[in-house]
Amino acid sequence: MPETVSTINLSDYALCLNPADNVAVLKRPVKKGATISTDDGDIAIREIIGPGHKFALRAIRRGERILKYGQTIGFATKDIAPGDHVHTHNVELGSFGRDYAFCEDARPVEFYPEHERGHFMGYSRPGGKAGTRNYIAVISSVNCSASVSKYVADRFHTEEFRKQFPNIDGVIAFKHASGCANDPGEPTRLLQRVLAGIARHPNVGGYLLIGLGCEVNQVQGIVRNEHLDQLREGELPPVTMDIQTLGGIRKTVDAGVAAIEKMLPKVNDVQRTKQPLSKLVLAMNCGGSDGNSGITANPALGFASDELVRHGATTVLGETPEIYGAEHLLTRRAVSREVGEKIVDLIHWWEDHARQNKVSIDNNPSVGNKAGGLTTIYEKSLGAVAKGGQSPLAAVYRYAEEINIPGLGFMDTPGFDPVSMTGLVAGGCNVGVFTTGRGSVYGCKPAPCIKVATNTPLYNWMEDDMDINAGGILEGKRSVEDVGREIFDQIIAVANGEQTKSEIAGIGDEEFAPWILGSML
Repeated sequence: MPETVSTINLSDYALCLNPADNVAVLKRPVKKGATISTDDGDIAIREIIGPGHKFALRAIRRGERILKYGQTIGFATKDIAPGDHVHTHNVELGSFGRDYAFCEDARPVEFYPEHERGHFMGYSRPGGKAGTRNYIAVISSVNCSASVSKYVADRFHTEEFRKQFPNIDGVIAFKHASGCANDPGEPTRLLQRVLAGIARHPNVGGYLLIGLGCEVNQVQGIVRNEHLDQLREGELPPVTMDIQTLGGIRKTVDAGVAAIEKMLPKVNDVQRTKQPLSKLVLAMNCGGSDGNSGITANPALGFASDELVRHGATTVLGETPEIYGAEHLLTRRAVSREVGEKIVDLIHWWEDHARQNKVSIDNNPSVGNKAGGLTTIYEKSLGAVAKGGQSPLAAVYRYAEEINIPGLGFMDTPGFDPVSMTGLVAGGCNVGVFTTGRGSVYGCKPAPCIKVATNTPLYNWMEDDMDINAGGILEGKRSVEDVGREIFDQIIAVANGEQTKSEIAGIGDEEFAPWILGSML
C-alpha cells in the first residue's frame, strides 16, 4: 500500500543517484499529498508513485534534459513541477550527442598475484578450456530435424540413465526454427557459428549433428565451414547423420541413440579437477528489468565481474540495443580506439536496422520494464551497462563469435533474452548471471544461469526461481560490494557443480534461440 505518513525524509524513501540529477527514484510507494523533505526544501508529491519510479526534484521545463545517474535519460515533453511523477507521459527519447572519448577512462586491471588467484572444480577440455557442466548435445541443422533430435535426446531422460552415468548432466536436443529457405550467405554462416559453438562448448563432452538432407544448412557444411573436423587433442570426432539418407524418422532415431550410446562411457569418465578461475567465461544479461536494476543487481554484478577479471577470467556483456545511449561509457573504457570504434559501428548498424524495419529503438523497454519504472531505452541502458563494472573493455565480438580474449568483453546481440544468451553461450560462456526486476524465469543449458532479483518483494514472491536477492541494497541493509561478493561466491559454487534454481526447475531445454537474420523465401 502507498505510504501514509505526511512528511518523509528523502534518504529514507528515495534515492538521488548523482548530485546533477533532477529526478529521484522511490524505494517504496508514496501517496499523493505526502511531503518529502530535502536539503533544498520540502517537495509535495502530487500523485501516487510506485517503487522504482521517478519524481521531479525541481522544476523541469519542456525540452529540458531529464538527468539520472548524472546522465541524460530523455527530454521533458511538458513543464514538470517538483513532486510530479516523471515517466512516459511526460518524457520522450530525443537525441543528443555523446562524447565517445575513446580510451580516456581505461585503467589497467589490478590483477591478483598468481598465488592469490582462485580456482574451481571443473572439467578439463581440449584447447585449454574448462567446463562447469558435462552434457551431450544433439544438434539440429534445420527445423526439419528438430523433432528427431528431441526424440533421440528423450531416450536418455530416464532415472536409469542418470544412475548408470552419474557424471553426465544430461543429453540435450538443441532445436531451432531456421536452417533452410534463407540466405545461404551471412544468415546461414551465423547459424553455423552458433551450432558449432554449441558442439565445441566447454560444457559439452560429446555431440551429434542431425539434418534432414536437402536443407540449405547442410550438416557437412557446418563441419567443413566451422572446422569441426580439425580435431584438438582429446576431442571426440563429429558424428553426423541426416534423415533422408538413413530412410526416415524411426531409423534416424535408432541410429542417433546408438551413436550417443557409444559416446556415453568416455563422456562419463571425465572427472572434475582443479581449474583456475581464468578459465571461467561469464555471460551477463538482464531482462524483465525495473527502476531498481541499475541501482542494485546490475552494479552488484559489475563488482563480481571486476573481481573475476582480477582473477584473470573473462566476462561478457551483450544486448546492443540495451547499451544505446550509454555506449559512450564503454568507448571511454576501451583498451584501444579500434575496440571502441567497434561499439560505435554496432550502434550505427542498429540505428539503420531500426529505420529499415520502421521501428524505434526506444520500443525496447517492454511493458513490464515501463511498469517497473524504466521510461526510455537511455535509462535502461545506463543501468544495464553497470553490469560491466569498471574494468577496461578488452574486446568486441560478433554474435556467437568465439570469446578468446580475457577481461571484459562485449558481444553484439539483440535485446531479446533467449537470443542474446544463446549468442553468448555459443561464444563459449560456461556460466551466466541474469539480473531481473520483474521476475524472469530464464534458464540456459548447457551453461548454468544464476538469477539475481533487484528487490526483496520480487525475491520473496518468486523465491523458487531467484538465486540471490539484491534488494538489501535498496533497503540500506547491504552494500553493492556485499551483494557483489555474494554473486562472485555463487558463481564459483555453481561452477563447482551446485545447481541453480533454474536447473532445479528443469529450465533450459527450450530456450536455445539463435538470431535469425535476413529474409525467408
